[in-house]
Amino acid sequence: MKEVGIDISTHTSDPVEKYLNEEWDYVITVCGGANEECPVFHGIVKNRLHMGFDDPSHAIGTEEFIWSEFRRVRDKIWKEFANLLIC
Repeated sequence: MKEVGIDISTHTSDPVEKYLNEEWDYVITVCGGANEECPVFHGIVKNRLHMGFDDPSHAIGTEEFIWSEFRRVRDKIWKEFANLLIC
């Protein structure tokens, strides 16, 4: 993300239970298979949306190829979310 000017060094990965008592306009899952495999979010949600993306951590090959997969998925996520915001 630093390559594209986004600092996520202070971001954390929080357990979903932390957010169950809050109301959400949107819950968007982004991992491939999330619709089928991830636990259901039982919080109050007005809109649920799934955008499946490949998990680049499963890439196998040279270091160059693996990094290219992370970049490819990052850029695809950026494009899909930009399209969502424009619509």
